[in-house]
Amino acid sequence: MRNMTETQLTDVVVERYASTPDARLRYLLQTLIVALHDYVREARLTETEWMEAIQFLTRTGQMCDDKRQEMILLSDNLGISALVNLVSAGAPEGATETTVVGPFYVPNSPQREWGETILLRETDEPSLIVRGRVVDCQGAPIPDAGIEVWQTDSNGMYDIQDPTQAVDNLRGHYRTNAKGEFLIRTIRPTSYPIPTDGPVGELLEATARHPWRPAHIHAIVTAPGHRPLVTHLFDAEDAYLDSDVVFAVKESLIRNYAQNSSEEDAARFGVSAPFWELETDFILAAQD
Repeated sequence: MRNMTETQLTDVVVERYASTPDARLRYLLQTLIVALHDYVREARLTETEWMEAIQFLTRTGQMCDDKRQEMILLSDNLGISALVNLVSAGAPEGATETTVVGPFYVPNSPQREWGETILLRETDEPSLIVRGRVVDCQGAPIPDAGIEVWQTDSNGMYDIQDPTQAVDNLRGHYRTNAKGEFLIRTIRPTSYPIPTDGPVGELLEATARHPWRPAHIHAIVTAPGHRPLVTHLFDAEDAYLDSDVVFAVKESLIRNYAQNSSEEDAARFGVSAPFWELETDFILAAQD
């Protein structure tokens, strides 16, 4: 242990983890140690800088609770979440692409009936009807698939951020019919800034980056025998598509909204005209 070089120290630390029983955990830890040690050597990191990093991560953890996940927010803003998604998704060609889940997912969203709205407040805003099918990669419909959706309200905040919103506002869990079809009623999403009142906000300010995400609807789509799909539906007209603060936009997930002024169509969907329409299919890959 005495008089070790920088590289020898790394070798010794890696060797100390060589007896980790779980092979995958052993590989993950040893690879992480090598990468971190390489970073320290390459950056010539000082003790003061490392202590600042430790304090930053400590504050990040302290910001987390049952409604706020600052660690996920940090992962998103460093592009780690997007990179993990890219290297691990592995969906076959033709399946809907995945993207990050984000820090504002809440499990067990309430079940919504066919075409029921997820907006739990009165509004004069035009409704948005999202409809389509859940199908497999061969185009066959998948009946009774689950579609869980969530989005911000018009003020750019999720219900768990905003005490003025009803619990489960703009969240809901739908199911497809026998033809694999679904019908969701909501409002058109808006672009919004991520929270900047914590360590992630400090990082954005220090690096002169904006905090904005392009307008989108989150969706998790599940069905027996198929891979779960975590994805977004992005608004094609949004100004932040090319500078999403969490690097989650994929070209195939950008959608166009159409305005419908037909009173007949509005009555069919139980909304007022004019309203917005978004037609999209979710294509699920078979479970390995």
